Amino acid sequence: MIKEKNKIEYVKVGDYYLPNLILDPEKENYNIKKYGRMKLRYLKEFKKAQYIDLVAEETLNKYLHEIDKECEKRLKQIISQFAKQENVNEELKACNQLEWVAKMNSIKNIAEEIIMKEIIHA
Repeated sequence: MIKEKNKIEYVKVGDYYLPNLILDPEKENYNIKKYGRMKLRYLKEFKKAQYIDLVAEETLNKYLHEIDKECEKRLKQIISQFAKQENVNEELKACNQLEWVAKMNSIKNIAEEIIMKEIIHA
């Protein structure tokens, strides 16, 4: 193993030296949820350079965890705004549960589309 100035370890495989891009198990392990996994998939498919940088810097899990938190916060905010705007409240829930569920599902779908556009695919 060879260590360079930039703290990347290289392992000799055959005639080549390859970077050893394994996350340190002593680093914080974050629980990556739905939106973090979506962002990870997006990074791997469309933003490979950013993905490799995050892995090399050992900040991928922390980054994905922050994306999860940001998405959850934004989701609650958007749902609240749309529910208020569409007058979807506890009164409607008490009077007509099926209509309330249908409207809330629609609002949640719209909110998730906004999150995908604003955060996941940004």
